[in-house]
Amino acid sequence: MSKTWEHYHYASRHHERAAYHYQEAAKFNQAEDYERAAHHAYLAHGHNRHAQHHDGEAAKLHAESHNGLAAFPGGVARAGGLSPRQGSTEFL
Repeated sequence: MSKTWEHYHYASRHHERAAYHYQEAAKFNQAEDYERAAHHAYLAHGHNRHAQHHDGEAAKLHAESHNGLAAFPGGVARAGGLSPRQGSTEFL
């Protein structure tokens, strides 16, 4: 399996785990067990962040494998017509 597909695979697993924990948080919140609800919401947030990381890495590898779009000084952002600041991935 290529690195790109590994990242897509991990991203999908983290998205599934985040969805599960969000559902559990909603269930506990409805039952007024706020401590457990907060715990599951925290876990869901962490899985969501990991999924975003893997999505970004997969996109970067995909762009690099297709005609060197990431070879531009601003990476993929420049190829898409965005300024380097608009296309920045510093928040990941």
